[in-house]
Amino acid sequence: MIFRQLFDQETWTYTYLLADEKSQEAVLIDPVAEQVERDVKLLEELGLRLKYVFDTHVHADHVTANGTLRTRTGCQTGVSEKGGADCVDLQLKEGDQFSFGAHQLKVLETPGHTEGCLSFVCGDKVFTGDSLLIRGCGRTDFQQGDAGMLYDGVTKKLYALPDQTWVYPGHDYRGMSVTTIAEEKAHNPRMRLGREAFIDFMANLNLPHPKKIHEAVPANLVCGQAVEKTA
Repeated sequence: MIFRQLFDQETWTYTYLLADEKSQEAVLIDPVAEQVERDVKLLEELGLRLKYVFDTHVHADHVTANGTLRTRTGCQTGVSEKGGADCVDLQLKEGDQFSFGAHQLKVLETPGHTEGCLSFVCGDKVFTGDSLLIRGCGRTDFQQGDAGMLYDGVTKKLYALPDQTWVYPGHDYRGMSVTTIAEEKAHNPRMRLGREAFIDFMANLNLPHPKKIHEAVPANLVCGQAVEKTA
């Protein structure tokens, strides 16, 4: 399998490219609007055909490129059916599976950061968005966030994956790129608090809202089209 981890420095966002070498079918996870040209160029250089673009959730810190990429490549787009983005082609839910060549991508619902958070499992890799970060997790104080739900999703679903599963998060702010389920079980300080202490901890973070929240959330509910029309 072809695999690339791409990074947007302004928003600390990881975008992931997965592709089947034989069929040349590809999937992008969490693309960023400002990085469309980078991503399209990479697809062209590798001779890939973009089949799917999936977002792990309706983002508050950056605008998705899924609408632009659908227009440019003819791919199908998907986000959680609980995300409120009626513009996408596929309303994703627990257990959905999508093939690209010989590979399968399976959907896990891992809400809590937002009501519509998803993780995607492909072989020995899981793409966790903001549900599980490296030694951390996403905040739970807006977009129907729920700390108890997040704790349950991580500990009951993600931690149920094999310990050697590679964990690729949606963001990183400390210069790390990948972890494993075993590492997070052993070293994630928030998840090691226990459920009630975790809920209390998350309720008292008192973080400022993301800088782009008032732009990003409305734009992402229409697949980034609002940004495309004014660009």
